[in-house]
Amino acid sequence: MKFLDEKLVKVGLEAENAQDAIKAAGNLLFQEDLIESSYIEAMVNAYEENGPYFVLAPHIAIPHARPEDGVKEASVSLIQLKEPVVFGHASNDPVQLVFGLGASSSDEHLTLLQKLTTLLNNASNVEGLTNATSYKEIKKIIEMER
Repeated sequence: MKFLDEKLVKVGLEAENAQDAIKAAGNLLFQEDLIESSYIEAMVNAYEENGPYFVLAPHIAIPHARPEDGVKEASVSLIQLKEPVVFGHASNDPVQLVFGLGASSSDEHLTLLQKLTTLLNNASNVEGLTNATSYKEIKKIIEMER
């Protein structure tokens, strides 16, 4: 399981729209051979077909797709956007933190969501992740929650 490892986090990334942000989060997982490219397409398709259902809290999106869409290993990436992007959610837009989630089973999905929930339930963690300027700062926040 890979959870916000250094190669899975990008700080200050620019995205034109929600699809770009989702693809960027997915590409980090793909570059580390944790998912197949089809999984990125499935995440974008899920957004386009179902709307911003994964914008779960103010400024936070957790795009994902089904395990059979190409997950190789349970993993979570993070794209911290330089400028927030509108995903179309009535109350949680705009989004600045995009966590790409890949799980190959329901149990892994729950485990990863629990780790993310623990991290994101603390408002100071969310503020720190939003304002971080380096992976080193993000790593400190993650390690405090372990």
